[in-house]
Amino acid sequence: MSLYKSKSWIPDFQYNPNKDEADTVRNALLVVAALIAAVTFQAGVNPPGGVWQDYNRENATLWTAIYASQEPDFYVFLVFNTVALSTSVLVIISLTYKFPFHLEVLIATASMLATYASAIFAVTPANYSYQFRFILIAAALPFVLRALIYLVKYKANQEQENLCGKCRSGISEDNSCRKCGSKISENSVADKA
Repeated sequence: MSLYKSKSWIPDFQYNPNKDEADTVRNALLVVAALIAAVTFQAGVNPPGGVWQDYNRENATLWTAIYASQEPDFYVFLVFNTVALSTSVLVIISLTYKFPFHLEVLIATASMLATYASAIFAVTPANYSYQFRFILIAAALPFVLRALIYLVKYKANQEQENLCGKCRSGISEDNSCRKCGSKISENSVADKA
């Protein structure tokens, strides 16, 4: 009796640049990013376990996340939820760049981030204030990483432009073309720029 090995279905759902159209991929990414943004925003505004309602001496109502009583766990939740929200906002902003109403999308997403920050400040106990700098760093992390990636790519493209027309594959550590191995002096690189 021979065992029949089934065909894997995973490749059928993976991105294939030869088969998938850019519009379809962009739309799928926008749907996923919007779903992640909605879920993480809601989790920040209404944290797991809900909130306690307290009254202070001045009869002001204070809301405190119940989950905040487990300080390390709540802190991990806030940091990773914030990273997920800011990453999904970055994807939304990037995928709608140069679209009609991009400015409005940018304003809406910035407002959503401000609302999220306001909500987590409202339900987080006052003794967490020193840890908010890490949450702000978590919010900025995806934007900083993307900027660094663009900076490295820009620098690599600048180096490519300094090579001869025949050898645009880059300069190695010994200052030679990677393709043909010919030495490129600093003067010839400056002449070509």
